Amino acid sequence: MSFTLFIVQTLNGLQLGVLLFLIAAGLTLVFGVMDFINLAHGVQYMLGAYLAVMFYALTGSFVLALILALAAALAFGLLLEFTIFRQLYDRDHLEQVIATFGIIIFLNQGVKVVWGAAPLNLPIPEALAGTVQIMPGLVYPVWRLVIIASGLIVALMLYFLVARTRVGMLVRAGATHARIVSALGVDIRRLFMIVFGFGTMLAAFAGVMIAPILSVEPGMGDSVLILAFVVIVIGGIGSMRGAFMAALLIGLVDTLGRSFMIDILRLVMPPSPARTVGPALASMLIYVLMALVLYFRPSGLFPAKGRS
Repeated sequence: MSFTLFIVQTLNGLQLGVLLFLIAAGLTLVFGVMDFINLAHGVQYMLGAYLAVMFYALTGSFVLALILALAAALAFGLLLEFTIFRQLYDRDHLEQVIATFGIIIFLNQGVKVVWGAAPLNLPIPEALAGTVQIMPGLVYPVWRLVIIASGLIVALMLYFLVARTRVGMLVRAGATHARIVSALGVDIRRLFMIVFGFGTMLAAFAGVMIAPILSVEPGMGDSVLILAFVVIVIGGIGSMRGAFMAALLIGLVDTLGRSFMIDILRLVMPPSPARTVGPALASMLIYVLMALVLYFRPSGLFPAKGRS
């Protein structure tokens, strides 16, 4: 274990953390505010990546591909909300889970029909394709720093939107007192539609940003969806601050655990058992963390007001 490797893996953990936050932020809004379990949220992350690949092939510009992919993802998300999800808001959670799981299967097969089953790639913009020297002996990919910076900027914008604007006030009030907000003359259905569309765009944005360094393939949103649910449970359901802190915590714990768990175990056991136990223990770390948080703080680290 070297200091340089530790810094690199810490940055990788932050990059994973902000990516999880972009996905979990939308899920927090939809699940925390609307009490709607949308398992198809990970599919919207996948669609963002596929749409960016398609629009890049048409325009040759990453910026245009990003803008068009977000607009198309928003339109598709609103279409799903209007035609399917709106019919499920008043159903119990089991029916919501079954219906949205069906959408996952349908859309995973749909992208295979439209784009094929083979993995696709989205090139990194030429100006951001290199590396930068952070300190002597440590270079790091510029694009990963761009992902970290964009995630932090989105987090600041979300904080301002939720905490400092009238729409944010209505969203916070609607999360805990939807009937009272509706009785005051606010169109709660329209508010929920705006929240859902915004959550869809955040998931699509995460998909576009990660597409240049991961393969774009069917089912790519399924694994991150599980991590996103872990984020909102640890952070506190409905809490944007909790989602941000939990996403960074999970990103760092998962990345550093997978990188250094064997070295840590070697301090207390022989090398051979450490190599056997280390990877298995590293893959369980975030779930152990979730169990500990729920034991000591059942409502999460930063529960939303009115939910604790």
